[in-house]
Amino acid sequence: MSDDPIRTRFAPSPTGALHLGNVRTALFNWLYARGHGGRFILRSEDTDAERSADASLTALTDALGWLGLTVDEGPEEGGPHGPYRQSERSRLYDDALARLQDSGHAYRCYCTREELAEARRRQLAAGRPPRYPGTCRDLSAEERAEREAAGRVPTIRFRVPDEGSITFSDLVLGSQTARLREIGDFIIARSDGSPAFFLANAVDDAEMAVTHVLRGEDHLTNTPRQLLLLNALGYGQQPRYGHFGLILDMDGRPLSKRRGGAMLDELRARGYRPEALINHLVRIGFAPPADGIMDLDALAAAFDPARVAHGGARHDGAALDGWQRQALDRLDADALWEWMAAGAPEDAVALPVDGPVFAAAVRPNILFPEDGWAWARRLFDPEAEPDSDARAEIAAAGPGLFRAALAVQDPAPTEDFGAWAKATGRAAGAKGRGLYRPLRAALTNAVEGPELGAVVPLMPPELVAARLRACAAD
Repeated sequence: MSDDPIRTRFAPSPTGALHLGNVRTALFNWLYARGHGGRFILRSEDTDAERSADASLTALTDALGWLGLTVDEGPEEGGPHGPYRQSERSRLYDDALARLQDSGHAYRCYCTREELAEARRRQLAAGRPPRYPGTCRDLSAEERAEREAAGRVPTIRFRVPDEGSITFSDLVLGSQTARLREIGDFIIARSDGSPAFFLANAVDDAEMAVTHVLRGEDHLTNTPRQLLLLNALGYGQQPRYGHFGLILDMDGRPLSKRRGGAMLDELRARGYRPEALINHLVRIGFAPPADGIMDLDALAAAFDPARVAHGGARHDGAALDGWQRQALDRLDADALWEWMAAGAPEDAVALPVDGPVFAAAVRPNILFPEDGWAWARRLFDPEAEPDSDARAEIAAAGPGLFRAALAVQDPAPTEDFGAWAKATGRAAGAKGRGLYRPLRAALTNAVEGPELGAVVPLMPPELVAARLRACAAD
């Protein structure tokens, strides 16, 4: 197996948007494949017909592309091991189910939900771990016929050996052993005949020649079941599995679609850069050799599942914002403006200067496009008014400072702001904080913000004069 080309996969259920936990699973598998010259497969586990949707799969594929996680084989790309939708692979599952039943590795179970719930209650009350009690394990032909005549529709269960254990080497956690008696016979086909997760997942990994599976630790107990299935079906090539800690929200709970936490589409819509998200996610549980932003190729070369942390780690929004800051700092002015322009609101104010020039001027004070457009309104909208802090600063300075500022005509503030500000200070007898904070409040409508020398020259001269006159008249 060590000589085989590396093949990893991301196998989501297309039932909604991706959260960052899903994305990190895709990322780790992509990095491992790329770092070893392998292939990354996208497989749609869409056997839940009621919840799966083509639109969700399309959105998912688009999201991976936006992140730079190119897919080598998948529903849209095709490939030698297709189809890549589980809903189109029923022949393989039916064949596996027939083989398992013919060989005695699987059997029909007629237990109702109520009967299973009662058995579980009794086991828990007795202090035993709940597992299937084997009620239908050894039914005679007559007993099966009796249950079917009563209208009971069976599921199919895998027959787990009563004794022994199964051991595998986890790529993240090291050697893992599961005692078979603690697993219990598990369902591999639902009562409607559709394959359960364990069966479909195992068969697809084998048939698609997947060599390595990296996934969350919530799947750790699934792996022994899937290995039992692969052995019973006679698949000689079996994936190696690695299980890493889940991403937790700030309340310490695993991220979930149902709770809507840290959803990728929401973060993307707000304006987070893909490289910021990638670098944030890879460092939740893994430490690359460099501290700053790394591109995907460099991350792939450095990625090693054995160095992924075992426990869960919290998704920290402040840390993600730090990566967003680094990502924006790396963009040239044109790319920065393209990013900002893509997030323009419908009522965006018209800029009196080239967009890249403006974007570069406000870069240190923005994290998202909406921040840039807020500065555009403050700087260029004639109807914009000072915020409360700016009004207080203007009132404290008094109108005399602004009258002195208006009197300085050479140089004009929009031509050489630094020289004009010094001349204003001399005329008004002000300097330092007592000079620049009131000027900032008057000209930008805020007491904090971009360098005045960078943004005031971008403002229309008549607007600068109008704002100074309004403050001088107070």
